Amino acid sequence: MSVTDKDVMKALRGVKDPELHLDLVVLGLVYDVAVDGSHVDARISLTSPMCPVAEQIVEDARQAILGVDGVDSAKVQLTFDPPWTPERIAPLVRASLGL
Repeated sequence: MSVTDKDVMKALRGVKDPELHLDLVVLGLVYDVAVDGSHVDARISLTSPMCPVAEQIVEDARQAILGVDGVDSAKVQLTFDPPWTPERIAPLVRASLGL
């Protein structure tokens, strides 16, 4: 069975932003996922470039991806281009957060 973007996104739902207590996918922090056989490259962002737990979130994301059946290696790149904004959150979730 080959790994899909959907499998990776599902795994990344288990990685939470420690401040907002919502996952990376819901927050719109996953910018790109590329699956090449058993290797996954992911590009994520954070709600703030000053995030004190940035390294931990990147490592949690990498570990979540490595937990997907069929994934042997994963690279997670942190980016702030374009900068994250609350508009990346799904409208329904944004409304529930009062944003």
